[in-house]
Amino acid sequence: MIKSCETRDDAVFVMGFVREMRCRFKVDVWGYNKLLMCLSRFVMIDDMKCVYDEMLSDMIKPDIYTFNTMINAYCKLGNVVEAEFYLSKILQAGLNPDTHTFTSFVLGHCRRKDVDSAFKVFKEMSKKGCRRNVVSYNNLIHGLCEGGRIDEAMELFLGMGDDGCCPNVRSYTILIDALCGLDRREEALCLFDEMKEKGCEPNVHTYTVLIDGLCKDFKLDKARGLLNVMSEKGLVPNVVTYNALIDGYCKQGLVDFALDVFDAMESNNCIPNVRTYNELISGFCTIKKVHKAMALLDKMLERKMSPSDVTFNLLIHGQCKEGEIGSAFRLLKLMEENDLAPDEWTYCTLVDGLCKRGRVEEASTNFSSMKEKGIKVNVAMYTALIDGYCKAEKADVALTLFKKMIEEGCSPNACTYNVLIKGLCKQGKQLEGDRLLEMMPGSGVKPTIESYSILIEQLLKESAFGQAYKVFHLMVSMGHKPDVCIYTSFLVAYYNEEKLKEAEDVMDKMAETGVMPDVMAYTVMIDGYGRAGLLNRAFDVLKFMVDTGHEPSQYTYSILIKHLSQGGVDLKTEASSINIADVWKVVKYETLLELFDKMVEHRCPLNTNIFSSLTTGLCREGRLEEALRLLHHMQSCGISPGEDIYTSMVNCCCKLKMYEDAARFLDTMLTQGFLPHLESYKLLVCGLYDDGNNEKAKTTFFRLLGCGYNNDEVAWKLLIDGLLNRGLVDRCLELLDIMEKNRFRLSAHTYSLLLEGLDRTDNK
Repeated sequence: MIKSCETRDDAVFVMGFVREMRCRFKVDVWGYNKLLMCLSRFVMIDDMKCVYDEMLSDMIKPDIYTFNTMINAYCKLGNVVEAEFYLSKILQAGLNPDTHTFTSFVLGHCRRKDVDSAFKVFKEMSKKGCRRNVVSYNNLIHGLCEGGRIDEAMELFLGMGDDGCCPNVRSYTILIDALCGLDRREEALCLFDEMKEKGCEPNVHTYTVLIDGLCKDFKLDKARGLLNVMSEKGLVPNVVTYNALIDGYCKQGLVDFALDVFDAMESNNCIPNVRTYNELISGFCTIKKVHKAMALLDKMLERKMSPSDVTFNLLIHGQCKEGEIGSAFRLLKLMEENDLAPDEWTYCTLVDGLCKRGRVEEASTNFSSMKEKGIKVNVAMYTALIDGYCKAEKADVALTLFKKMIEEGCSPNACTYNVLIKGLCKQGKQLEGDRLLEMMPGSGVKPTIESYSILIEQLLKESAFGQAYKVFHLMVSMGHKPDVCIYTSFLVAYYNEEKLKEAEDVMDKMAETGVMPDVMAYTVMIDGYGRAGLLNRAFDVLKFMVDTGHEPSQYTYSILIKHLSQGGVDLKTEASSINIADVWKVVKYETLLELFDKMVEHRCPLNTNIFSSLTTGLCREGRLEEALRLLHHMQSCGISPGEDIYTSMVNCCCKLKMYEDAARFLDTMLTQGFLPHLESYKLLVCGLYDDGNNEKAKTTFFRLLGCGYNNDEVAWKLLIDGLLNRGLVDRCLELLDIMEKNRFRLSAHTYSLLLEGLDRTDNK
């Protein structure tokens, strides 16, 4: 009965049963030992102490197994002092400590991060004639790895054979995990191969740590391959294994692949946990699909899973990233409604989000309220607010806040100095920026490459090449290797001065020092050659950009279109000059076809990205006709439109009040398996009501309810931000009624917001 215990509750029941039995007959030492081992398994240390005392009161003499069980339990918790009490009992009883006793003390010292003491016990074993076993070695190897002493751990591992010990799967797994954690993944893979060669079969934990390591190294295909190998070998991946791979895909923005793993996980009866959902939520927020992340929140609640503070912090961050500050603050209230306390990270995200939207005074008010709420203001919050004031061109206020920060004992970091230096330079206060840079080392803050980059960029904007190079050489002398951003600043400056030769020298220097251009650097080069009328050279750069795995941005295509529209004529000819901001307003459809021809000529493949970039640009300017022609051209090339293209089409149709067309595009999206942004639904439903097409509006709303959105976000976006803000109270109540009748439940906070909105509208 004792051996069959599977949970803590089982152990409590059995302990009570044994106590009742004591009234009728004696439990022997073997029974007590089994009970102590059971309690130890569930770390029920206080209960163990009581059972040990009961054993003594029953006049049962403890044996070596009794004492070892007590010692091991305390050592697991790192409580060596209490364990030593039971060691003294072994000696008093005239017994000899054995391998198990010493091995437990090795573990105990390692758990309290005293590896040197663990080493002493380990060495003492051989002096006492006590044979060390594989567990003794594994405990010490693990302690060394936890202390970052991996090379000593490897040395110990290699010496196991001298003691007649053969490494087991745990020995290898401990080292593989540690090597992966130190970014020494090639060594980890070699050790993995070695263990298989020596006939030691990896277990689920081995594969899991290796999959996690490969994901951190961005080797996702290899990681997925290992998951498949596990299945072939009959090993069942656990939730940690799946989470490692899901997290790897999400961090790379490959959420569709992560969802495939999620589906495989569920089909294999592995239940996702809160971390699984948090990783997927983070992935969707990374690719700016916060509406899909919000939908996962509902799925968690449907499964009776409690979202954590991390869940809400990720969603708040995602909403702020998409500029949805109102929804972020609503989530804050929803977080509190779920008995979760917002932390420093929560408020830092909100302050930063407000600042990025230019609402710096609101950010300052929230910043001030944190102290009242007992939340410690940290360096990240100060930095976000200082950055906000700098972007609002209020460098004096930012400087005052900087001084206040220091007075309150919050030390600025390099990021704080950098945003302030940048703000000062932006307002033409470069000398003050220089002084701040000089202050940094004296304040215990080492200037970063970005610190120098800000000053270099400002000097280059003023064509002060000599001074810029002085700062550049100072940066190098301080041990910083110039990065792509700094080289790009030089490229921009030389192209602006029409110094093509010098710009090409910078490119050569980048290649020589192994600095790979990024999307912006390539785009600057393309623009430089375009300005010089060298369009073929510009497309050669585009080809190289694509070949090196860099996807051109919409800005890249804007630059190419601008130069194609000018026919490669130098921009000094004023009549042919086109402002980059106006490209999508004036570009002819024929120029877009010319862009495709040029790309094909230079062997640059046409893909979804280019059509998405072009369609988005046209739709933003309301040029639906050209966007539709582009869509048909795309389909004639055998390329399927993506979610972004359909979203642009829907929003453009709504902007032009072509609601029936917008509805058709939305239907197509759903048919293609895309989940439209709620913003698109808001534009369409509100537009249909404005157009008097009430039934179509209700039908559209009803259909969206079955798409799996977060119910609260539907109410926030469509009912509050959409209908109530337009004063359409009756329409809002009409749609709320549809939600309630179909059991789409809302939170108490959302109902409160709806009531506030209704009151506000009635009072107008």
